[in-house]
Amino acid sequence: MTALALPDRIDLATVRPLQASLQCVATEDVALDASSVTHFGALGLQLLLSAAKTARIAGHRLEIADSSEAFDSALTRFGLSHEDLQHLPDAEAPCH
Repeated sequence: MTALALPDRIDLATVRPLQASLQCVATEDVALDASSVTHFGALGLQLLLSAAKTARIAGHRLEIADSSEAFDSALTRFGLSHEDLQHLPDAEAPCH
């Protein structure tokens, strides 16, 4: 499993380099260290959800190994948990 430390701020300025770092989720299991995150914005959330889905489709795991209070608080504000990132549904719900 590859360990990847997330930047202190996950926002527009850091999303592109983080996206490049997360490419490995398609080929191996990845453990994210979010212990130093002080700001976690919606764009960062979209990126992590995409990476988690990519990992799952490829048969790999993306997990949060450690996290800061700021990271956990942001997830809660978005209505999510660590488990939500790690156990995304296999398919999206159909539109009605």
